[in-house]
Amino acid sequence: MTANRETYVTQRNGLDATASELSPLAFAGYAHFTAMQVRGGKIRGLDLHLERLRFASRELFGQALADEEIRRYLRKAVEAGPADLSLLATLYSPAGEFTVAGPEATPEVLVRTAPPSSGPQGPLALAPVEYERVLPQVKHVGEVAKTYYLRQATEQRYDDAVFLDRAGRLSEGTIWNLAFWDGAAVVWPQADMLLGTTMGILRRQLQRLGITQRTQAVTLSDLSSLKGGVVMNSWTPGIAVDRIGPVSLPEAPEFLALLHEAYQAELLESV
Repeated sequence: MTANRETYVTQRNGLDATASELSPLAFAGYAHFTAMQVRGGKIRGLDLHLERLRFASRELFGQALADEEIRRYLRKAVEAGPADLSLLATLYSPAGEFTVAGPEATPEVLVRTAPPSSGPQGPLALAPVEYERVLPQVKHVGEVAKTYYLRQATEQRYDDAVFLDRAGRLSEGTIWNLAFWDGAAVVWPQADMLLGTTMGILRRQLQRLGITQRTQAVTLSDLSSLKGGVVMNSWTPGIAVDRIGPVSLPEAPEFLALLHEAYQAELLESV
């Protein structure tokens, strides 16, 4: 049977998910996920997505599915839709929340596809908020604070929020990683945070391009010495940030161009 190339799907373990299978998940919050953009039926940084799912499953469930099993489920969802799409893969325990599941409760995989996205145009103004995520190294669900602080930021006429840890260090945005430019090197914030897949792609491709990178603590008072800033996630390798709280950041078109060049250097891979 020929696939409908305009179909977006919601599948559980490779099969179309039913309402009865999905309804318990609507009331649950113990799961983790990864989000990716598919272009031409292929994915950048697939190894990073698989590594993220493997690590998070071991953290949350004490076990992880084989990469090939995950790839099989991703492949089925990709093949069912158009060449370009957004894909979200969520892993959860069939034992549900508020239980200590044993090794027999193998994680299950929920995959959802949707139209492709490239993110907002920018530049963005970000409202700094003191907040530290629980298990920051895991991309987990049920994070009410992200949307809560986004709503508060927009009410204050910002575009989004950005997080400060208790030491005053910038860490990450609601759904973004941060990067800065000092005029010669890429500066990654030093703090507990989720290491994004796009961030991972850029770090290895910038290294291959011979671009200097360093990781350091970045506070609001440090921003005036920097030459530009961006946010990034699965949508895009870089959207300009022109203000964080009261501090303005200069335009850095060369920095944006460099990040996009590095991102494009990462080969797309078939699932």
